Amino acid sequence: MPTPHKIALSPLQAMLLPFLLVFCNSTAQTDMKNTLTVQKIMAPKPQTLAEVGKLLEEKTDLHTVGTVNWAHFSYAPKVRFRIGHAQEEIWLKFYVEEEHILARHTETNAATHRDSCVEFFVDPGDKGHYYNFEFNCIGTTHLAYGPNRKERRFVAAEVIEKELAIASSLGKDAFEERSGGHRWEMTVVIPKTVFTFTPGLSFDGLVAKANFYKCGDDTAQPHYLSWSPIQTENPDFHRPEFFGTLHFGE
Repeated sequence: MPTPHKIALSPLQAMLLPFLLVFCNSTAQTDMKNTLTVQKIMAPKPQTLAEVGKLLEEKTDLHTVGTVNWAHFSYAPKVRFRIGHAQEEIWLKFYVEEEHILARHTETNAATHRDSCVEFFVDPGDKGHYYNFEFNCIGTTHLAYGPNRKERRFVAAEVIEKELAIASSLGKDAFEERSGGHRWEMTVVIPKTVFTFTPGLSFDGLVAKANFYKCGDDTAQPHYLSWSPIQTENPDFHRPEFFGTLHFGE
């Protein structure tokens, strides 16, 4: 086998090389981040979540939560979502097809990520702090705010329970794991009043950083999917440096 050629670097090149590698890695991360437009939906205020879901299906695009970031968790349910905004609210609809479903948690701000769970992490206005909306498949919500995994403050349970509107096709009652292949949908309405640590928030023209996830830590096939790719050694959704960008319509 031929001996590889050695490339001689000047002292200046050797000094600059680490900075160039960091720059190239940062550029690659930037190129991988996803972007989408959050359509402003012009319509009379819906009276039901079913009407919200119908408007989303009529007026917004379908997106996929399908990136398998860690090869040792290769199971990939089929997960899609729609997002729009109207009347100072964010509207979401998730569509999930997975082999196992689990819903043990019914208390607000419990560990919903251990159940069959969809998540929406968002940094309104790209300020360096983000909200982690984590919904298990029966609509139990975990919601906190902060700059990283460790430094988080819960949004009060009474605010979540009063302001958020959620409807799941699986109902609201807890259940142990069911296997054999399942499909479920969830519609969520998030008013700006839920963003209690961001006074004066308006969605018109907002540019936000965000990611969408699917997980199920305690299911028979644990999985960790994302919308925008994450480059870490092990599963970690609390990595805002990998968030994509949401452009809210005016």
